[in-house]
Amino acid sequence: MDAGGTPPGEGEGGGVRTAMAGLTTRGRSFLAAGVAAAVCAYVLGQSDLLRVGLLLGVLPLVCAAVLYRTRYRVAGSRRLSPGRVPAGSEARVHLRVDNVSRLPTGLLMLQDRVPYVLGPRPRFVLDRVEPGGRREVSYRVRSDVRGRYPLGPLQLRLTDPFGLCELTRSFSAHDTLTVIPRVEPLPPVRLSGEAKGYGEGRQRSLALAGDDDVIPRGYRYGDDLRRVHWRSTARYGELMVRREEQPQRARCTVLLDTRVVAYEGAGPDSAFEWAVSGAASVLVHMLERGFSVRLLTGTGDSVPGEGADGFAGASQGTADAAGLMLDFLAVVDQSDDTGLSPAYDALRGGTDGLLVAFFGDLDQEQAAVAARMRQRSGGAVAFVLDSAAWMREPADVAGPLDRSEERLRMLREAGWTAVLVPHGATPEEMWRLADRERTALAATGGEGTR
Repeated sequence: MDAGGTPPGEGEGGGVRTAMAGLTTRGRSFLAAGVAAAVCAYVLGQSDLLRVGLLLGVLPLVCAAVLYRTRYRVAGSRRLSPGRVPAGSEARVHLRVDNVSRLPTGLLMLQDRVPYVLGPRPRFVLDRVEPGGRREVSYRVRSDVRGRYPLGPLQLRLTDPFGLCELTRSFSAHDTLTVIPRVEPLPPVRLSGEAKGYGEGRQRSLALAGDDDVIPRGYRYGDDLRRVHWRSTARYGELMVRREEQPQRARCTVLLDTRVVAYEGAGPDSAFEWAVSGAASVLVHMLERGFSVRLLTGTGDSVPGEGADGFAGASQGTADAAGLMLDFLAVVDQSDDTGLSPAYDALRGGTDGLLVAFFGDLDQEQAAVAARMRQRSGGAVAFVLDSAAWMREPADVAGPLDRSEERLRMLREAGWTAVLVPHGATPEEMWRLADRERTALAATGGEGTR
């Protein structure tokens, strides 16, 4: 953020009015005393009193004029470290003020505007800054609530040595601090639907899309002559065979239920915030494991710029892909939709990858919709958050737990590996629990494994 020149829309007349409006109580008193002394000198015919009146009246005007010119030769900048921070963690904001004029400044008060959720408004008093000098200060901000928060504008208050005038300058530029959901490291378990390519993030499929997708290679002794690609053979003048297999990255879709009716409560410890944090943890984990990851909300929305198969992991762009998804989750909000049909329609294309879903309250109808989603994926894991049980004490949740168990049974019968998330559980604990549930189902020959 740089400062210099006249603020937009402020001409000479506006500058004079601004300078005069900056006179302090002391400055206005000096000016009034000077005018009174000049009037008395004229009435009484005292020339010495006129000199005193002129001195008292001109001094605040001169201070205002000098200060007005000085304020346009000061530059300020702001730097965030880091610009993206998890909820509950601190970021440091560095402020720098440069005096680019040939005159020293007076006492400066530096003030930055920050949202209330980030903490109190920081204020700093800077001593006289020499010509060409600089001053650097910093402060910390912290938020337990994810989101994007504007910082600025930076305000600088200048005063003259006599305290007769104060002028405040607001710089124009802003910065944005992005508070992303908490991301917890997850253990590398082998969940249902990950068998294909989990270790290396790869699986193989037939290349039957047509000649444009064929990658021919030279004929080798023992190759089946039925694989000869005659068009390439004619082009290169030697026998060429088509490669029938090509690598394909394993895929994972993370579904976040964003229905406002599915969650009760608000704040950092609410069920919805746990679901957002859990989805973020799974996204980052699967990207690191080499999966192509897709994020989907209950409204059927996905991350802008996401491809048909999502963002690819285990590549140079993994960090950028994770950043885009976390930025999306930083501002995701609950929707007014009452059903999961938009998400079901978005999954209609079908995928042989893993589907990881974070559901809120499910009535019988929505549980049936969620159960049908399993038919469109190679494997499915559901984390169900019953917000009614989430907000009550363990001794008071017998009724909600009975209802939740019924919903879990419907999901498991459809092939889901479904677990109920209790209050206070961590994403890592639930990830391990889902793996144990899958192992138990596999041992008993359940429908939830493949």
